[in-house]
Amino acid sequence: MHAIGVDIGGTKIAAGVVDEDGNILAQTLRRTSAEDSDSVDREVIAACRELAEEHEIGAIGLAAPGFVSSDQATVLFTPNLPWRDHPLRDRVAAQFGTDVRIVVENDANAAGWAEFRFGVGKDVDDMLLLTVGTGLGGAVIVGGKLVRGAWGVAAEVGHMRVVPGGHFCGCGHEGCWEQYASGSALVRNAKAALVSRPDRGARLLELAGGDAEGLAGPHITIAAQGGDPLAIELLADLGRWIGEGSASVAALLDPALIVIGGGVGAAGDLLLGPARRGFTDQLPALGYRPEARIELAAMGNDAGIVGAADLARL
Repeated sequence: MHAIGVDIGGTKIAAGVVDEDGNILAQTLRRTSAEDSDSVDREVIAACRELAEEHEIGAIGLAAPGFVSSDQATVLFTPNLPWRDHPLRDRVAAQFGTDVRIVVENDANAAGWAEFRFGVGKDVDDMLLLTVGTGLGGAVIVGGKLVRGAWGVAAEVGHMRVVPGGHFCGCGHEGCWEQYASGSALVRNAKAALVSRPDRGARLLELAGGDAEGLAGPHITIAAQGGDPLAIELLADLGRWIGEGSASVAALLDPALIVIGGGVGAAGDLLLGPARRGFTDQLPALGYRPEARIELAAMGNDAGIVGAADLARL
């Protein structure tokens, strides 16, 4: 049975028809306005209709960036869209009838499921996915099953408190892990370094067009890959935070594999090496327990589409 997977972001929607082996057979992309939730609904429906015209569809999975209710129907909260208790499933179902199964899933959960089913996690039953982007998302697989929790909002690992009284987080608290282990944290630290250590930041400033405010995460990766010592140091610091936080999660869940997804993965070993060292440095009972592997995600930008579609079939 073919299913449609829809990956909903703040400015765009990517949708595709996915077969049972995780292959995308057709795909479409639509732009949206983050300020207008009705327009997002309309574009989701339009994308699904476009794909359904050419393929027989039995299910639709909608991957949304935020808290999703345990019945996989409602987006309870999302920071990048004005959705609060938003009945996304019912809005879409009204256009497709009862013959098509429709579910809503958290976007990190969808990406994690794709990696577990078709990507780097195919050989394990217990896995942690970290999506390192603007924030830090997570997905947890235990015993071959996706962990959603009692109310559907499990695996929000980015909001574990790691620094009491630390950087303010958009969730309303301070010191959350994502304030230290995310693309936003990487760029924040790089901009601060350009102010405090301008003699070391010439290459980063050059890539940013001469203005520190123009600096973006990919600039840091490019500079590091070219041997820039400040950029290498910044990525190493990010990797250390990822690894140390992962060790805390491992103390609770004992995963066999930790997968790092998101754009920072382009840094490769410049990120993975420090992450692995940070993990072993903080892992409880090191030397007396097996250690989880830490690997980069394999599914890339297609993970949300593939995972949402596959979860809709369950």
